[in-house]
Amino acid sequence: MSLNRRDFVTRSAATAAGAALVGGLPVAAATPAAAAQDSGDAHRGPAGKETFTVLGTTDLHGRVLNWDYFTDAEYDDKAHNDVGLAKISTLVKQIREEKGCHRTLLIDAGDIIQGTQLTYYYARVEPITAAKRPPRHPMAVAMNAIGYDAAALGNHEFNYGIPTVRAFEEQLDFPLLGANALHAKNEKPAFRPYVIKELHLGHGRPLRVGILGLTNPGIAIWDKANVSGQMVFPGIVEMAKKYVPRMRAAGADVVIVSAHSGIDEATTYGDQLPWPEDASGEMAETVPGIDAVLVGHTHKEVAQRLIVNKETGRTVVLSEPLCWAQRLSAFDFEVEFAHGAWKVTSVSSRVLNSNAVPEDPEIVKLVAAQHKKVVAYVNQVIGTCKSALSIAEAPYKDVPIIDLIGRVQADTVRAALASTEYAKLPVLAQAAPFNRTALIPAGDVRLRDAAGLYIYENTLEARILTGAQIKDYLEFSAKYFAQLAPGAPVNLDTLTNQQSTPDYNFDSVYGLSYDIDISQPVGSRIVNLSLDGVAVDPAAQFVLAVNNYRANGGGNFPHVAAAKSVWASSDEIRNTMIAWVKAKGVIDPADFGGVTWRLVRAGVPLF
Repeated sequence: MSLNRRDFVTRSAATAAGAALVGGLPVAAATPAAAAQDSGDAHRGPAGKETFTVLGTTDLHGRVLNWDYFTDAEYDDKAHNDVGLAKISTLVKQIREEKGCHRTLLIDAGDIIQGTQLTYYYARVEPITAAKRPPRHPMAVAMNAIGYDAAALGNHEFNYGIPTVRAFEEQLDFPLLGANALHAKNEKPAFRPYVIKELHLGHGRPLRVGILGLTNPGIAIWDKANVSGQMVFPGIVEMAKKYVPRMRAAGADVVIVSAHSGIDEATTYGDQLPWPEDASGEMAETVPGIDAVLVGHTHKEVAQRLIVNKETGRTVVLSEPLCWAQRLSAFDFEVEFAHGAWKVTSVSSRVLNSNAVPEDPEIVKLVAAQHKKVVAYVNQVIGTCKSALSIAEAPYKDVPIIDLIGRVQADTVRAALASTEYAKLPVLAQAAPFNRTALIPAGDVRLRDAAGLYIYENTLEARILTGAQIKDYLEFSAKYFAQLAPGAPVNLDTLTNQQSTPDYNFDSVYGLSYDIDISQPVGSRIVNLSLDGVAVDPAAQFVLAVNNYRANGGGNFPHVAAAKSVWASSDEIRNTMIAWVKAKGVIDPADFGGVTWRLVRAGVPLF
């Protein structure tokens, strides 16, 4: 494996912990200052034991500032959480001040460069892949300034294609790790599998901390168009079993895994891949030699989870900080040097809340110009709307704002197939409530309004399905709802998201009418399925306009991944929506709204 300029950077004591090794190779000289900074016995445990802390973030999704580009306002939620790396920077500085820079490491578990209009802008509008004078990616700017030591790849890193990931990697002052991201042709590592950092704790030889990066095998499905034939993504557990012994053999005294994978939750790609999606727990339980796991991907807060390794009997500590830089995980280690070797004597983890501190003005200043440019971009007026459209009730009612997504997709596919053999087939469209705060106001509609409605970088495809397959598709989607007997009280807090189904996996199908009878068990809920008042023929053919995530198997919906593809676009659906609004000039809900599906119990509407 060749080493580039980034691997030889010697960082200051304020942002680095000392020497680093990548794949067992030395890549940075230890800074004398780091070795000399020990603050006496302040951070030694009993009987001369030493302590150090590994800090971790995950699923940052383009958050640098505490700002919501979809509402053009400071971020806020019901719990008054804050977001952004500027907040994390303040927390990190506090921990470094408390513990000592030479006793801290900072890592991330992936999904860095997708999720806000800030990062979209530097992927598509002024891309970091530009041949001449490419801009610095704001996430790279912030993470370099904060002083990250390593980051694992997330699945959303590949949303913009491999060239964008590579351009981002080149701008980082730290390694982007992915032990299970391999070149398809020879199955050799496409990214560095691990890095080993040296900490000078005041006595004994330097402590060597190995950081292994693992990403999600689901990339092969979710971003198939971007990675197929170029990269493959084997299982997390399998690759941990391969690399943890290598890291130990290379001299790692401590092994931490930064895994873009949750703790043993149900997979969303079924049996399409032989590996589980959320395998961090299984890895901790079955792979010997791991001390701690920074967990990612599931956007959940797990302060500490303890899992006993079956082979060694040792406890592995797992922690997942809440996404978007709302939390910072801290793994606190106690180690002892004896007989020429370091031994971990205890590990614990906790999470810190970023809403407890102000933004770091240094980070704010570094990205101020880019932030201002993106704010101007998202506030462009692209049309008008005759009445306000809210998504608030979309999880349990057919509302016009979701119908708008369906209408745009159906119109686009219908136009694309107009001169083909499929022109006479009915065109349906899949849509889901991605963002529970989306709102299109009456009056001026800005680009951010459309972007806030469709927050993912999905593209549009067209697949051929039969009436029976469409019904199966809707039955699968309807598992989102709780089963409620007629007359039972309705609790909106528990009505939806059953079987851990996220909002983005609750699909409605625009163009059909149907009832969802939630008094019936999953699999037997779709009734009165019709098109223009006529019952749907199970053998009839339809064109389904569907996003690429779903078309490639995301969510494990039946039939669609294997269905015949008759058209596909490389442009994001968000841009298709923006172009549609610009062309129409006026959004009139009367053109596409209307209740075409509803929740019922034994035929009686729930609402």
